[in-house]
Amino acid sequence: MDILALVDRLEELFNNSRPIPLTHNVIVDEDKFLDIVDQMRIAIPEEVKKAQKIFTERERILAQAQEESTRIMAKAREKAEQLVHDNIVVQEAKRRADQIIEQARMEAVGIKADSDQYALDSLGEFELKVQQLLTQIQNGILVLEHKKKTTPLEKKPQSEA
Repeated sequence: MDILALVDRLEELFNNSRPIPLTHNVIVDEDKFLDIVDQMRIAIPEEVKKAQKIFTERERILAQAQEESTRIMAKAREKAEQLVHDNIVVQEAKRRADQIIEQARMEAVGIKADSDQYALDSLGEFELKVQQLLTQIQNGILVLEHKKKTTPLEKKPQSEA
């Protein structure tokens, strides 16, 4: 029998007992009282066993939940560390890529400046050579014109008509 039902029966027995006038005492049926007490002695160990079983089960469930919580937290920490590491790797890769791009840009600027200087130098040399050729051509023309003025034209024999 349930311990609470036995307590209810005991309370009912008390309430149905006859009061002793001018005191706080009642007259209880001894056999009924002892019968309920005996039933309580039998029921209490069963209730205690049930409670102990429930308590043990509760402790097992709590330990299992704690273990699961620890496992989940460890997994979450590991995932967070991985994300942080991945983020650090990504940031480092971006930083390195930015360095490479900047270095390439600087090299491109240097190469462009070198190629512009080379073109300028080459064109300067070409201009000098063209000027020298032009001077030679002009000198040649002057020499030929001078010769033409100083050399008499030979007369061709006139054909007899």
